Amino acid sequence: MTAIQWIVGIALLIAALIMVVTVLLQSSERTGIGAVSGAAETFFGKNKAKGMDAKLALVTKICTCIFVALSIVMMFLG
Repeated sequence: MTAIQWIVGIALLIAALIMVVTVLLQSSERTGIGAVSGAAETFFGKNKAKGMDAKLALVTKICTCIFVALSIVMMFLG
């Protein structure tokens, strides 16, 4: 493997890890059993969660685009 393949491969791995972490950090749309036990979000907590989820969704979209682009580059290099 050449140096450029190593660099693209490492960048591909980092983009994949960031994508996985941001997807896992996003909250689900369902409240589930947490609503029964009182763990549901309050009115003031909803706006903060939506802001954080919006940022995580944006980071996920950016990492996905980077991942696809690097995968195509890696295909042409390898």
